[in-house]
Amino acid sequence: IYVSIITLTTSSPHLGFHLIPRLSAVVPESCLLIVVGLLVGGLIKVIGEEPPVLDSQLFFLCLLPPIILDAGYFLPIRPFTENVGTILVFAVIGTLWNAFFMGGLLYALCQIESVGLSGVDLLACLLFGSIVSAVDPVAVLAVFEEIHINELVHILVFGESLLNDAVTVVLYNLFEEFSKVGTVTVLDVFLGVVCFFVVSLGGVLVGAIYGFLAAFTSRFTSHTRVIEPLFVFLYSYMAYLSSEMFHLSGIMALIACGVVMRPYVEANISHKSYTTIKYFLKMWSSVSETLIFIFLGVSTVAGPHAWNWTFVITTVILCLVSRVLGVIGLTFIINKFRIVKLTKKDQFIVAYGGLRGAIAFSLGYLLSNSHQMRNLFLTAIITVIFFTVFVQGMTIRPLVELLAVKKKKESKPSINEEIHTEFLDHLLTGVEGVCGHYGHYHWKEKLNRFNKTYVKRWLIAGENFKEPELIAFYRKMELKQAIMMVESGQLPSVLPSTISMQNIQPRAIPRVSKKREEEIRRILRANLQNNKQKMRSRSYSRHTLFDADEEDNVSEVRLRKTKMEMERRVSVMERRVSVMEREGRCDGEGGSV
Repeated sequence: IYVSIITLTTSSPHLGFHLIPRLSAVVPESCLLIVVGLLVGGLIKVIGEEPPVLDSQLFFLCLLPPIILDAGYFLPIRPFTENVGTILVFAVIGTLWNAFFMGGLLYALCQIESVGLSGVDLLACLLFGSIVSAVDPVAVLAVFEEIHINELVHILVFGESLLNDAVTVVLYNLFEEFSKVGTVTVLDVFLGVVCFFVVSLGGVLVGAIYGFLAAFTSRFTSHTRVIEPLFVFLYSYMAYLSSEMFHLSGIMALIACGVVMRPYVEANISHKSYTTIKYFLKMWSSVSETLIFIFLGVSTVAGPHAWNWTFVITTVILCLVSRVLGVIGLTFIINKFRIVKLTKKDQFIVAYGGLRGAIAFSLGYLLSNSHQMRNLFLTAIITVIFFTVFVQGMTIRPLVELLAVKKKKESKPSINEEIHTEFLDHLLTGVEGVCGHYGHYHWKEKLNRFNKTYVKRWLIAGENFKEPELIAFYRKMELKQAIMMVESGQLPSVLPSTISMQNIQPRAIPRVSKKREEEIRRILRANLQNNKQKMRSRSYSRHTLFDADEEDNVSEVRLRKTKMEMERRVSVMERRVSVMEREGRCDGEGGSV
């Protein structure tokens, strides 16, 4: 009953927020939920009860995984892979810069006697810097989804917030261990670097293994469609728990698991199961996000707090300064290697969108109670979170409007746009092959070919890799239309042997459903790759030219095959018409009798 009441209470503001357009246009939803949490915490404290706090185990094991799984499963692969280098630079180097810049300057501040924090050592300041340096994916999702920022800026900030988890966890554990030991050697620094790669890559590996297991299991669920969504959730959560059990990055594991399993699982499961997965993930992540922000407000009221004006205000200022300097400096280097440069407006939104949230708050709560600066650190973390969510979150929409920053395209790309996008990818792959330069498109094509040749055979059930899917689909639609025309009497009763489909006046084509449109899109994308593989043997070479006779032979064979296919279709249609005529005569004779 207690859980149901809490869920109902937290969902009511979420529902009312979207029913008031003026409120949602000014205040982000996360701000409203924190305010509700503050009111609930204050009410509980007034009646003399102990307010519940956001427990770290509850956050990391129950509330965070649904949000990360939803983000990883529906991650836009194309923009993410095209900008993965920039995202890694911001996530790794940017987070390291923020942690050491803030930790070093805060340590220098603590050495001033008037501040009254002379007992704080360097390792404690670096530990605090690692906590507040990471951009929070929950806060970024809550704000950026509402302002509809363009895809490039959104994927840069959101991708950074997802991938900097490994850096934050490694730095947090290292500085916590170093503060207990008291001495740091060169070997410890080297082991810390190795630990970063082990934590991040290990989490990706664990997530990929569970993703392939989920895809392989979905091959055999055609007779038990009801439990198909269950395997997606179970394998994802198992990936997260396994990574956390071995002290790897659970967030990286969830992202990798979602990205790996999605294309294979969706090819095996039914459309209803896909709809169930989609809406259940959205609902689960929305409820978790609502609970996180409300618990954050309640925990703020619960305390305990230790206030130091100089330390807290300096922390907020350094968060802004380090973020701005890091984005400007890294972008100056990144733009030298990017084709599409990051403009000044993009840099401003990336820097201003570095929001902190519940992850920093939970890491602060993980500090042991014996830590002398725990309460002060928690107070400073809460202040930073409130500043970034309320001040930056509420002003980022007007700033986007004022600067006329490009927003996300709301409509889906047309089939024509998707076809030309895929065509340009294949064209650029061919250009790289001719030039002998193995770039992004070359390795992407290699990966796609390996995936289709080997991986799909094991993970997708019942796929015929040699059948020209597009042609089969076209024949199916053409035959269906021909049958409808015969039944409606649009075809003559006697068809000549040399009938041409061009002489038939088709009736209006019915509107294609969304499900059929998605199937057409998938087939068109797949067959672009098929055609490219078929033409690989005839690719350009400076040393080999096709003879004219060979080209004529190829054309003649194609014409002969086309003619035979058309004759076969005409014969089928003639047989159908003759059968219908016989049935009509039989009905007439029966009626006369």
